[in-house]
Amino acid sequence: MTWIAAVARLRARREPGVLVTVATVRGHAPRDAGAKLVVGRSGTWGSIGGGNVEAVAVDRAREMIAAAEPAPELLDFALNDKVTNRHGVQCCGGTVAVLLEPLPVVRAVAVFGVGHVGLELARILARQDLDLHLVDSRAELLAEERLGVLADAVAQVHTHHTPLLPEEVLAELPPGTHVLIMTHDHAEDAALCDAALRTDHLGSIGLIGSAAKWARFRKRLADEGGHDDAVIDRIKTPIGLADITGKEPATIAVSVAADLLRTFEADGD
Repeated sequence: MTWIAAVARLRARREPGVLVTVATVRGHAPRDAGAKLVVGRSGTWGSIGGGNVEAVAVDRAREMIAAAEPAPELLDFALNDKVTNRHGVQCCGGTVAVLLEPLPVVRAVAVFGVGHVGLELARILARQDLDLHLVDSRAELLAEERLGVLADAVAQVHTHHTPLLPEEVLAELPPGTHVLIMTHDHAEDAALCDAALRTDHLGSIGLIGSAAKWARFRKRLADEGGHDDAVIDRIKTPIGLADITGKEPATIAVSVAADLLRTFEADGD
């Protein structure tokens, strides 16, 4: 498996890892500059030459995976028999610098409702390195030509057409997914709110709408859904920054995206 495929596999599995690269080589060394190794919690892919260099790099990579906020590191190795190494002697005669870059689990966001605001929001979020799930009961809103504006996305974009029960998608979302509910139908929004509160593995839950809409939803969630106040308070509404009051779809989308990014930083995601 190539290192690119290994990185993609870790991302798809939502597992952290470390990309190890031979940054510089002077003299003789097992691998040339640019050689790469991908380290996961329980597996490795590729090689930077084996021996002490690789073993030390793997050990340090696993320590980084276990750390709360790992940062890139550069390790220097002298490959001669006068150096005491943790995993044996390498006496190629050169020196090697190895760069270790953390591969964190990316954030995930699900936007339920890809109407005017939802599409503008998707355009903004698609510029972030995250997994972006777009969910709608209307197939035409997820058509390839309509979503062509996301063709150059940095994010990994996943579309979900759910003609009957969009709330079923909630169970399929990755752990920690931040959910934004903004469909065209208040009944659909209400069902999604109820289902989201019953889905334990989600991150934040946001609902677009007015105070009057939320008052009706809150009563319904309590009376019909049986949720207590503490559970209902998981839902944030209105979403967006309070001091941005414009009602144009693009303005609302900027406000909601900024509020979500602030949530990311507050949570330390």
